[in-house]
Amino acid sequence: MSGATKLMDDESLAAWICARRDEGERVIFTSGCFDVLHVGHVRSLRAARALGHRLVIGLNSDSSVRALKGEDRPYFAQEERAEVLSALDPVDAIVVVPETTMDRVLDVLRPDVFAKGTDYTPDTIPERDTVRAYGGELAIVGDPKTRSSRQFRIIR
Repeated sequence: MSGATKLMDDESLAAWICARRDEGERVIFTSGCFDVLHVGHVRSLRAARALGHRLVIGLNSDSSVRALKGEDRPYFAQEERAEVLSALDPVDAIVVVPETTMDRVLDVLRPDVFAKGTDYTPDTIPERDTVRAYGGELAIVGDPKTRSSRQFRIIR
């Protein structure tokens, strides 16, 4: 991983996670669009990282953000979003995920914990069955959801 980005592909990240586990570390995974980074994101990332030793982010690709949030999104390209997230201390690695859910990448990477924000419960996380099937844990982290990038208006 370079200093500018912590972005990795699935295969490299899987090997990196195995090496961390061999060192006795606990790997936490969280995901999202992270289109307009705000304090709620930062607090959630800090809380997720506090659950273990390493934090991996599944970053929704540009196409998956459009599918999830509409044709006028994302505001910022995935490369820029990855660069901003790479600058944050709690973040150890990032993988761009083209699907609208994290099921495939979770099944490949099998992190110890999948953490989501307080707008979810363990029973409403879409990927809950995938995580439970491989023996992973689910966690809800961060402040109550009072902020969202939907509340911002970007003028292009």
